[in-house]
Amino acid sequence: MARPRKFKRVCCLPEVTLFGPLNNNELQQEDVCMTVEEYEVIRMMDYEGHNQEECAKAMGVARSTIQRIYDDARKKIADSLINGKSLKIQGGDYKLCSEFGEEFPCKRKGCHKRSQHLEE
Repeated sequence: MARPRKFKRVCCLPEVTLFGPLNNNELQQEDVCMTVEEYEVIRMMDYEGHNQEECAKAMGVARSTIQRIYDDARKKIADSLINGKSLKIQGGDYKLCSEFGEEFPCKRKGCHKRSQHLEE
């Protein structure tokens, strides 16, 4: 029997979910689909500069899982750039920080839960 999938903790959903070439005059190729947790790992590691261990702790999974997700995400980005395919961010096995309750208080700047708390 297959092992149940573990939800990864994500602070916020991406504001833009579709990226693509502007000068593609050829027939539209298939889209490359990136999951929300792949986006979150790229955001945390490449944009914010966190290492795999920090990313794993924030998302509530093992470091080896982060490494696999990161490798998959980078291959998808490369496929999109090299082959002129649109990149779509959707789906995955994730929950927002706010869905984990107070058990996992997130103090990250861009966190969905934190921004709700600051508005109150």
